[in-house]
Amino acid sequence: MSLINEIDSDRLPRHIAIIMDGNGRWAKARDLDRSEGHVEGVNTVRRITEIASEVGIGYLTLYTFSTENWNRPQAEVDALMHLIVIAIERETADLIKNNVKLTMIGDFSRMPKFAYDRLCKCMDDTAHCTGLTLILAISYSSRWEITEATRKIARKVAEGSMSIDDITPETISDNLATAGIPDPDLLIRTGGDFRVSNFLLWQIAYSEIYVTSTFWPDFSKDDFCRAILQYQGRERRYGLTSEQINDNQE
Repeated sequence: MSLINEIDSDRLPRHIAIIMDGNGRWAKARDLDRSEGHVEGVNTVRRITEIASEVGIGYLTLYTFSTENWNRPQAEVDALMHLIVIAIERETADLIKNNVKLTMIGDFSRMPKFAYDRLCKCMDDTAHCTGLTLILAISYSSRWEITEATRKIARKVAEGSMSIDDITPETISDNLATAGIPDPDLLIRTGGDFRVSNFLLWQIAYSEIYVTSTFWPDFSKDDFCRAILQYQGRERRYGLTSEQINDNQE
């Protein structure tokens, strides 16, 4: 019996973010070129998007390409850009069929124009969908995002449309690339490393974190369900005590 049947549909994480790590190591372990790992990783994106939609997750953010990834060998960067675009274009029809809306966050000024334009076309094609929102973090880093948010707020203060005393945590959230998107309840990292790699640093302040040694190309639907089940077994206290949580639920 699939693990999906064990999930409590009344206690789902609204937003799941994933650091998809291990494509290169997966390929190396099989004496394959790193690009083969990225190709196989695309297949994992498809099945995890499918299971997230089936379970009823509202938002799924995938760390697709970081700003630091621009420092990789140019041949690998070029291959990744083409792979991302081709994969999303290929999957657009299924995204629409499954009522999945596609969007992106990141520093698009660094993206090749062909990649940005074609991905925008895919976003336009799925804009009417009302189910799962699939968010690709491309050319993204959290420090870039927070820096940009700071600049936006500073401009408003300089223009006189906002005072320094008006700035609250909500002000910062409203000026991030994820404005209007709920913070992740669950952060999944594949590949076994225990770090967040400059990903959604502001947004994951209270996220539950699930790390698995499984490389992204091997990450299955059951693995995804297993992460949700572990999330549902945790007590989210947000700085309170267990007793306070129980009192509030009574």
